[in-house]
Amino acid sequence: MANVFFDVQELYYLPQYLPIHHELIKRGQGNTTFIFHHGKFDTVIENIIEKENLNHVWVDNKAEANKYYQTQKADWIFFSNTFPFLDEVHKVSKSVQIGHGIGPKASYYAQSDTPTTVRFVEGEYRTSRLKSMYPNNKFVDVGFCKLDSIINGDVCGFDLESLNLDSNKKTIVYAPTFYPSSLERFAKNFPEDFQEFNIMIKPHYFSLSKEKYRKQRQLLECWAKYDNVYLAKADDYSLVPFMATADLLISDTSSAIIEFAALDKPVIWCNFLKLRWTYRGIFSYRFKKRMDKDYSEYSKVAVRSDSYDSLKNNVKEQILNPKSLSDQRLHYANKMAGALDGKASQRIIDYLLENK
Repeated sequence: MANVFFDVQELYYLPQYLPIHHELIKRGQGNTTFIFHHGKFDTVIENIIEKENLNHVWVDNKAEANKYYQTQKADWIFFSNTFPFLDEVHKVSKSVQIGHGIGPKASYYAQSDTPTTVRFVEGEYRTSRLKSMYPNNKFVDVGFCKLDSIINGDVCGFDLESLNLDSNKKTIVYAPTFYPSSLERFAKNFPEDFQEFNIMIKPHYFSLSKEKYRKQRQLLECWAKYDNVYLAKADDYSLVPFMATADLLISDTSSAIIEFAALDKPVIWCNFLKLRWTYRGIFSYRFKKRMDKDYSEYSKVAVRSDSYDSLKNNVKEQILNPKSLSDQRLHYANKMAGALDGKASQRIIDYLLENK
């Protein structure tokens, strides 16, 4: 038996944690506790806790979380971001780092001053890169567990009629990240330009929660008024059911591009971004520094659109020919996401139990 904690600093870490939790419970091999950090969407989280029947604890900050970890002495604690008290954590517990996405931002390859006991990684390519950068740290290739539920058929997607969408239409999901984003480059009448499709819009959690992105919210609320649009709410915290529902994905610098391509569905990559002035012109090096070289791989799994005007033709062509890039898409998605066999969570649990 293993005692496993999941540190949930942000709500959008949950889709990566839950498959591991479900696999551990399914085997009857451990107890899990989710440590939630108070924030803007506490009510939403309370509803998720009830729905998923999660054993949980609330904390106000990382220092309070650390105090809890010191007293409870779990076998393993999962983190999806940096944690400033890892040296103290390691006196009582082993730690895991698992990414909440597999996007192209350089931060994916950044390492905190104190490495976790082990980091679970998606595929041989990324594992090799990390090992060469940090030869003294422990990296284990397991795949991308967030996709397990779709690959295994455990998630069926949305009932379109219940969302007031037309089940006779093809469905597009637009999943922009918060920054750098294509969202502000889209037309105000975007849904009208794509009226022959259902449009499900799944913005990043920060677009809904951070004050600095209020202009993004204004545009999202404008689009939500159209009959062919469903705008995700805060409690639609996971992209997984959106991916299970959609026929095609539109995104930008988001991990969603790799995730959706791994399902062998067509993806449109928006390469027209709204950049702050501090990322343009003579400061463009800052954008290049923020984005890793993996960003160029998007052109191998997705159809690139360099402007909003080119988007519609690309969408129509891919809807008509959804398998046109299938072989190429799966090859590079496998490179970026690892084995696509629905067993990533199983490999993680195997490791935890063998190395408790």
